[in-house]
Amino acid sequence: MEKELQQEEATTYKSEEAAVEVEETSEQMQSVQTEEQTEEQTEENNELTAAKKRIAELEEKLQELENRYLRLHADFDNFRRRTRLDFEAAEKYRAQSLVTDILPALDNFERALKVEAEDDKTKSILQGMEMVYRSLIDALKKEGVEVIEAVGKPFDPHLHQAVMQVEDSNYEPNTVVEEFQKGYKLKDRVIRPSMVKVSQ
Repeated sequence: MEKELQQEEATTYKSEEAAVEVEETSEQMQSVQTEEQTEEQTEENNELTAAKKRIAELEEKLQELENRYLRLHADFDNFRRRTRLDFEAAEKYRAQSLVTDILPALDNFERALKVEAEDDKTKSILQGMEMVYRSLIDALKKEGVEVIEAVGKPFDPHLHQAVMQVEDSNYEPNTVVEEFQKGYKLKDRVIRPSMVKVSQ
């Protein structure tokens, strides 16, 4: 009986030892699992931080690219608008250099037409010159060339070039009294201002 009691005690002792061992093992396993979880969480946190940093970098790059795109788009729009305006101006004033070259010839025609004809031969030559002069004037009008009105008009420094001033009671002050050389406009651009005498 005593032997049985000893055996029972030994079994209980072994069971308790086994229980303690199991508990220690369980604690160790929990400790290992906790460490592993902590490591995993740290790793996840590091990955999350790195991902957030990368997202911030990419967003910054995207913002830079968007700004660059908008600037390029605006530059291109400005370039296209400037090109269109330049083309329109070139088309509108395409005859300017030709008109500028022809004006001295018109001046010479006008001076020649003021000559008094003494015989029929001179009269016929003057008539022919006047026909050529009228043809030139008509061709220039088709291109948008106009003579600047001067005599009797108020002096305008954009349209007239004053070369003399005179006191004249027949005219209001600052009025064009006489025109020495005709001025011309091509559409809305002054090609040559009128050379005039102005009342004081």
